[in-house]
Amino acid sequence: MFQDRLQSLLVPALQGAFQQLFGHAIEAKAIGFQQTRPEFEGDVTINVFPFLKLSGKGPEQTAQAIGEFLVKEVDVVERFNVVKGFLNIVIADSYWLGFLKEAGDRDILQLEPVSPSGAKDKVMVEYASPNTNKPLHLGHLRNIFLGYSVSRILKAAGHEVVKVQVINDRGIHICKSMLAWQKFGNGETPESSGLKGDKLVGKYYVEFDKAYKSEIDALVAAGKSKEEAEKEAPILLDAQEMLRKWEANDPEVRALWEKINGWVYAGFDATYARAGVDFDKNYYESQTYVLGKADVLEGLKKGVFYEKDGAVWVDNTAEGLDEKVLLRRDGTSVYMTQDIGTAIKRFEEYPGLSKLIYTVGNEQDYHFKVLFIILKKLGFVWADELFHLSYGMVDLPSGKMKSREGTVVDADDLIDEVVTEARKTGEQLSKLDGMGEAEKAALFEMIGLAALKYFLLKVDPKKRMLFDPAASIDLQGHTGPFIQYTYARIKSLLRKAGESAVVCAELSGQAGQLTTDKSSLLSEERTVIKLLHQFPAVLNEAATKLDPSSLANHAYEVVKAYNSFYQAIPVMKEEDEGKRAFRLALSAAVADTTKKAMWCLGIEVPERM
Repeated sequence: MFQDRLQSLLVPALQGAFQQLFGHAIEAKAIGFQQTRPEFEGDVTINVFPFLKLSGKGPEQTAQAIGEFLVKEVDVVERFNVVKGFLNIVIADSYWLGFLKEAGDRDILQLEPVSPSGAKDKVMVEYASPNTNKPLHLGHLRNIFLGYSVSRILKAAGHEVVKVQVINDRGIHICKSMLAWQKFGNGETPESSGLKGDKLVGKYYVEFDKAYKSEIDALVAAGKSKEEAEKEAPILLDAQEMLRKWEANDPEVRALWEKINGWVYAGFDATYARAGVDFDKNYYESQTYVLGKADVLEGLKKGVFYEKDGAVWVDNTAEGLDEKVLLRRDGTSVYMTQDIGTAIKRFEEYPGLSKLIYTVGNEQDYHFKVLFIILKKLGFVWADELFHLSYGMVDLPSGKMKSREGTVVDADDLIDEVVTEARKTGEQLSKLDGMGEAEKAALFEMIGLAALKYFLLKVDPKKRMLFDPAASIDLQGHTGPFIQYTYARIKSLLRKAGESAVVCAELSGQAGQLTTDKSSLLSEERTVIKLLHQFPAVLNEAATKLDPSSLANHAYEVVKAYNSFYQAIPVMKEEDEGKRAFRLALSAAVADTTKKAMWCLGIEVPERM
């Protein structure tokens, strides 16, 4: 790992410095490095305050002595400066050039383990988890892109990843859509209506709500209280009866359920395909809702749970939570029960599974705290490796979304909007001469999806966010299209100079010559190389913290620095052949790193834009 490469040079030297200067040995893990703050000269900073007892000197004296030792003993340490108790180290250009040469030789696009141990774990990532009573919406998109990106980041970090979703395909919500279609649909189908199946079913979910409210109003007008009317509305009673028939395996209800859900699955699949995401396995609530009951009863037998008023409970007060029912008096399960059973089933189905990540909104934070505690109480050693990837709600400038009122921001419509914005921006720039309509359409689709994905992923998942479709397309802003545009610009530059593979090969000879000249790197070049050097560590951090935002923002910093370099230094006008070849190779390395970072985010980059 490139980040380890620098530390492997500095750590032994620092240990030697403490031994020779102060007569004390220190462990490698006690030495911490950080990037030098931009207002000071330096590449790496070491805080010496924790070591003052060992040195027996003041902070400035300690840092000065260590700095002098490093300059003398380590070739790549060129100079240093001391700011109070902070030692700022300047790394020689020869190191950065050596890194870039190694990056070119090793193929920076190769997916390789970057975890400290190089260990390869099997990790399951759950995301999407839609209901089959309505189409996917903006909230689902943040969930899907977050989970999918985490799965790719983990894969890039060397882990084996299993991508899954739970489809909530049963319950009163789907019966409401089924009943409304039965009452008001007149046999309408996706083919006859021209609607995607999920949109058609979502339409009848809204129709149910309209009819339900109308019946409530009529009952209230007839003298019922609102609470009574809400419970006694005929259409709700019919839906509840339909659910009972479904649970009793009524053949007609089951046939209708399979038909309606089939439409929805086809609609979901079309959206997933367009969004560029997929799954290795689907779990269906109609199959998993029966799980967990036997596990709860076994826990009751072992004294993990207790019985009260005929129901089975768990007491989590010792963990600062409360008591929760797991099986009702009539023996029926709650959502927690099936989640217990589903988790157990997954670890049985996938031997060697070491981590299970649930991508679910932060409104379910409490639910997952309870779930993980229960599984730990049941004695499953893997319970400590369960993780809730919690995220905040997404708002639009127009306000919140309400699915029952039909005001949800439909995922397909939103994708259409950003693709339209991309087309509008692209046609205004008029840089697509010679491109056919099909090629343009594919490019605008790629740009629009990049805008949407990047905008949703660049924000810390825990934060609630506002998505602005127009701002997400800005080619000069902190956006996916800006990164795509920089990549396409580099590819165009390399095409003019010759094949990028040839350019990268030239680096091997040129870097060797440039390393002998310590003043060879300009500040703009140095900045870009340092950011490339940080990429493996940023990827590793994103994999460890399960947070794509750090990787997304680093990709932006790389291309922003490259654009400053490109504007300040005329690459193709450079007369010195060695310097021109080096700068082209640096450009190729930026393109390769950018492509890898965007792949981890689930975003494609165009060769031309």
